[in-house]
Amino acid sequence: MKIVEEAKVRELVTPEECVKIMRQALSDLEKGRYDMPPRMVVTLPNTAVFGFMPAYVGDYFGAKVITAYGPNAGTGYPTHIGYVMLFEGEHCTVAGMVDATAVTELRTGAVSAVATDYLARKDAHTLGIVGAGAQARSHMAAIRTVRDIKSVRVYDIREEASRAFAEEISGKYGVPVTVCGSVREAVQEADIVCTLTPAKEAYLTRDMIRPGTHVNAVGTYTPTTREAASDLVAASRLYADQTTAMKAESGEYLIPLKEGLITEEHIVGSIGQVVNKEAPGRGSDEEITLFAALGLAVEDIACAKYVFLKAKESIS
Repeated sequence: MKIVEEAKVRELVTPEECVKIMRQALSDLEKGRYDMPPRMVVTLPNTAVFGFMPAYVGDYFGAKVITAYGPNAGTGYPTHIGYVMLFEGEHCTVAGMVDATAVTELRTGAVSAVATDYLARKDAHTLGIVGAGAQARSHMAAIRTVRDIKSVRVYDIREEASRAFAEEISGKYGVPVTVCGSVREAVQEADIVCTLTPAKEAYLTRDMIRPGTHVNAVGTYTPTTREAASDLVAASRLYADQTTAMKAESGEYLIPLKEGLITEEHIVGSIGQVVNKEAPGRGSDEEITLFAALGLAVEDIACAKYVFLKAKESIS
């Protein structure tokens, strides 16, 4: 059994490669080539979330076993810690384990990039980011592969995190990064907005978002938590990573549905359906599009499989 640790994962898969992997994985999930049972998520007494996320991706299957612990933010410890365990399909033996911190970070930014590629305006150049942690870096790296990002605006409740992000990103990509003092300031002039926080309550409202904006709401993944407020969801074309999962787990969808502000038909479709031309994408330059991501096991297993096979090649 081969174990691929975090540094090696980052060495073996680029943002461009991960975007291609995620595009194919989301497409194959909708075509029935991949399968994914419901995930098991348990909240522990210390507020950490412990997750077991299984999936089948053709000739490999496995599960991501991970903890998500918000208080780790800013401490030097990752907020997501665990491994993706892979089995090969021919004899069902354990093939290997791949660091889940890197896989989760990379695939999440890549999935948002796929959604952005299909839903954002072609002339979208300004990226607004709320939450300046690891996912902010992943999203910048991935989204710049599908749009020409010319400026970035960032807000984090910890100003030092915003400033560290701005210094790193402007130096790495040569793109000006503005540190903002509020969510509104970060998003009101953006063409693409990414919310990447472990919020308990919605903070992104309709009046903050101008017409034609695409929003990736990524930070929350339970029925009772959300980042986008009901009025924004109701005013947007809503997309899922998987419609079944959205109807079961997404606070972005379930809360306004319960409030009577939207119906089940408000979900336009999944990103995989858009990729497969089974659901429409953006209809006009004035629409607001909203991708409410939950994170799917097929994304983790597909990314881990790619990393594992490359790691095998590198030592063969």
